Parts: sequence; structure tokens; C-alpha cells
Amino acid sequence: MSDESPYLKEMAKDEYFPPELVRKGQEILERLDAAIAENPPDDVESLMELTHAATEEFNELAEEFGEHDSEIETGAREDIAASFAIVLDKYGFGDVDIEDVIAPRDW
Repeated sequence: MSDESPYLKEMAKDEYFPPELVRKGQEILERLDAAIAENPPDDVESLMELTHAATEEFNELAEEFGEHDSEIETGAREDIAASFAIVLDKYGFGDVDIEDVIAPRDW
């Protein structure tokens, strides 16, 4: 587990969440961060394309949590949303509604 990642800090501390799956979640957010850094979105619609793709990856990851007798429950949902907010704040999109950012979630 990377203690250096600014993402999913609460999940990383909780033994309920398999460390290898938390790391996969951190990697999703790190890829989102890199994608925004490499090609900054011109508008919110372009940003949503990136965040929705990352959310879809979390949807797939949610299935893996289930296979490991874990799940993306309330605390995890809050930690994931907070981690998306860290990325948005970093690039000046902090005023975008987080519910819109993760709209395609099924967790």
C-alpha cells in the first residue's frame, strides 16, 4: 500500500478493505490526476468525460471488493468522493458538484 498517495486515506487505514484493491482505487485516481495534468479540460463537460470514465473503473472495482468479502459502503463512498474532490481542487474545478462528477456510480 502506498502511504504516499493522497487518495483513499481512510480506506487504506481500514482492514475491512483489501490493500491490493485500495491500491487499485488509488491508481484510478492517480491516472485521473495525470490525465487532467497532461491535457487540462477546457470546460466542465470535458472534465466529466474524464471523471465519469474513472467512476466506471470504480464500478468495476466494486465487483472485486465483493469477491473479497468487502464492499464500497458508506465510509468508502465518502472517501472516494473526497479523493475525487482532491483532484478537482488541485486543477481549479473545486466548485463542480461532486455528485455530478461521480454520477455514473453504482456503489
